[in-house]
Amino acid sequence: METLEEKIRRVTKEKVAIEPYNPMWPLMFKYEKEHLLSNLPNDLIKRIEHFGSTAVPGLSAKPIIDMLVEVTSLEETKEKIAPFLESQDYDYFWRPTFGDDKPPFYAWFIKRDSKGNRTHHIHMVEKNFELWDRLYFRNYLIENPEIAAEYQELKLHLSEECNSDRVEYTKRKTEFIQRITQLVKNHYE
Repeated sequence: METLEEKIRRVTKEKVAIEPYNPMWPLMFKYEKEHLLSNLPNDLIKRIEHFGSTAVPGLSAKPIIDMLVEVTSLEETKEKIAPFLESQDYDYFWRPTFGDDKPPFYAWFIKRDSKGNRTHHIHMVEKNFELWDRLYFRNYLIENPEIAAEYQELKLHLSEECNSDRVEYTKRKTEFIQRITQLVKNHYE
């Protein structure tokens, strides 16, 4: 059986591949949302949002649907949802929000297709969790194609430089995401 350290090493070394926008991505989100809503406890699941690059029409992205799921309790998510999704072959991690092993933590799942390729990243967080700010970023990219194009160029560049290092790829695009998110938040607050 794979240890947690082996599992982390395996998933962080998987190739970073950016593909042109695929109009099937919104449908992939819709089908997975329906799957989650019909199989998980209704009292734990609230809203489910499509975020990340696959949620931005026309934007090249890793072909992995990012989903943000509001749960009423992370502790109950660990007890009830994690075992169920793991039984359906989702990878499960109790993940720190920012790189290091420091709180806040949340439940993160990777769904794969029959060939073992990632298809979905499911981030389960409570209502006021900081990841909800990523919706500002998504909406801003949708409304500002020139900024979306700038982000796309950054991701293409980083995918070449950090080809088999997902941690470094994510770390190096985070500054751009945080800068734009803060700009948008300041505008609306």
